[in-house]
Amino acid sequence: MQALKRKILNEAYFRQVGSQVAQLLNENISLQAYSTSKIFDAGQPTPATHPQLLEEGEVTPSIMADEYVLRREKLSELLPDKGLAIFASAPIKMMTDVVPYPFRQDADYLYLTGCQQPGGIAVLGHDCGLCMFMPGPDPQEVTWQGQSAGIEAAVHTFRADQAYPLNKMREILSPMISNTSKLFHIKKTALPAYTDLDAFRKVAYNGKVKDLSPYTHELRWKKSPSEIKLMKQSASIACQALIQTMLLSTTSPEESKLAAKVEFECKMRGAQRMAFNPVVGGGANASVIHYSRNDQTVKAGELVLMDMGCELHGYLSDLTRTWPPCGSFSTAQEELYNLILEINKECVELCKPGVSIRQIHQYSTEMLLKGLAKIGVLKGDKNDLHSYHQLNPTSIGHYLGMDVHDCSMISNDRPLEPGVVITIEPGIYIPSSFDVPERFRGIGIRIEDEVLITETGHEVLTGSMPKEIQHITSLLKYGHTLQSEPRNLKAAIS
Repeated sequence: MQALKRKILNEAYFRQVGSQVAQLLNENISLQAYSTSKIFDAGQPTPATHPQLLEEGEVTPSIMADEYVLRREKLSELLPDKGLAIFASAPIKMMTDVVPYPFRQDADYLYLTGCQQPGGIAVLGHDCGLCMFMPGPDPQEVTWQGQSAGIEAAVHTFRADQAYPLNKMREILSPMISNTSKLFHIKKTALPAYTDLDAFRKVAYNGKVKDLSPYTHELRWKKSPSEIKLMKQSASIACQALIQTMLLSTTSPEESKLAAKVEFECKMRGAQRMAFNPVVGGGANASVIHYSRNDQTVKAGELVLMDMGCELHGYLSDLTRTWPPCGSFSTAQEELYNLILEINKECVELCKPGVSIRQIHQYSTEMLLKGLAKIGVLKGDKNDLHSYHQLNPTSIGHYLGMDVHDCSMISNDRPLEPGVVITIEPGIYIPSSFDVPERFRGIGIRIEDEVLITETGHEVLTGSMPKEIQHITSLLKYGHTLQSEPRNLKAAIS
């Protein structure tokens, strides 16, 4: 190496390659020989293969191996003596015989193992610790799909106490099941690979099989500091993407283009996928709560409702805004919008430890019912409660985390605690055929924010996203100006 440096430093070499090399050498940049050592491929990003994503010690971005171990320890503490828990990875779902749908890992399996790949089954118990059964190496699969995690990755990357090929599961798992006092598994993701075992059928027949979801949802309900960091980043990406989409809507108010734009902006900022297919409802389409066709053009004078979110390293955002691409609200639209905005802001202020989603929902129901009666959408008597539920059949919010409707086994009656993330999303959805004053027909409005419960109250994770009418109209005005600048410049030059 020293001989090579001396060769580079001779005068003839400087004349050949120029002074830039000399400058680099003078800055003490060392030369390194080419290395042929192979970096271990775990089938997913690791600090060695993706240093731009993961720090040393992280299994997934921002989540350390020690945190995954701690999660499993907490779950073990919830299991009875000699209890055993089985949780499986999500299966691959096929679009056609050779084309799979994009894979997304089951939230519980990912939460407990950090493994982002299909095909595995994990077992947790007091005696065995974490035991992972991993798909064996298949040269043909590697050729077509790339490397996947095996037993080596299970031990060294995911810190399993034991690891075996999947084809050894019958002989190893069967006696473990037979010796358990009570068996738990995730019913929604159960796989015949273990439920068809004679040992499993026997304990199921004896009433010893229970759903593990209440335990995993209990653990996932309150987010750790590293999870909160990812959720804040996911929310920030969603806000930035939606702002860019609102700007585009001023000149390209097609639902499909807005859906494409928001997905593009999310992924360009680091999101792996959308949290769900974006709802982009223009005009009366906004009154369809989970509208997904996204194939119409938003007409002049109509509002567009966009409900969207993205996924960042396993953690989701969920955000809704409603705006007029033309740049201004009609009087009727403004009346309804201000009502929904007032409910949104008051319900956000209610978010604090000790208050439940159910209590916030009841408050929002009373507030919306009075507001709709005041502006003439509803008659205001008790018999009109049925009409109210037709116009707003949704809850004020839900838990948010690794799934959009996260921790569904946790009741909405449960008092909120620090570390819980919820949505606050009041809305009104009036079909064109509904019996209300004509000026209100065909209008759908929702304003949704993400709220983190803190020790002292709350933090709005989507607080950077405009929702006041004056802020929205200013943004849209800027969008019109921005889109017209190239034409103005061309006119000035000519």
